Amino acid sequence: MSDTPSHGPVKYIMPKWIRGPQDFVGGLALIAIAVFALWASSDLQGMRGFSFGAGTAPRMFGFLLLGLGIAVMIVGLVSDGEHITTYAWRGPLFVSLAILSFAINIRPLGLVVSAFASFIISAFGTPETKWKETIIVGICLTTFCSLLFPYALGLPLQMWPKFLIR
Repeated sequence: MSDTPSHGPVKYIMPKWIRGPQDFVGGLALIAIAVFALWASSDLQGMRGFSFGAGTAPRMFGFLLLGLGIAVMIVGLVSDGEHITTYAWRGPLFVSLAILSFAINIRPLGLVVSAFASFIISAFGTPETKWKETIIVGICLTTFCSLLFPYALGLPLQMWPKFLIR
């Protein structure tokens, strides 16, 4: 089986006036994220004169992202570009699951178990994972986090599962 893409007929679903569909859709996605960020930060205090509020940075980055999204969308309109390609969902899915797993498990299981488990879950994001190396790196990173957060940074994190502490 060959890894080269087939050059058969391509079903083109975008209007003809969109010359770079991948850039156009990417710009729309950036605009959607920016609009969400601006909406989510709308109830935070803003900037009054030279005093910054909690909503200043999120709104500033939201407007910057909005401008970037508009620029990328315009590039998709005025210059030829790639067609929309298939989306590789495996990496983002497993990284998101690892973050969610860490957030759910940090309190009941502690830093050591939840950090190592989330690292292993994120390793499923690629089929090229070499498990011996992954486990070694996971142990090293978990050890580093176990020393960094409670000792170097002084954060009061629970290190081990609750059922082992009692």
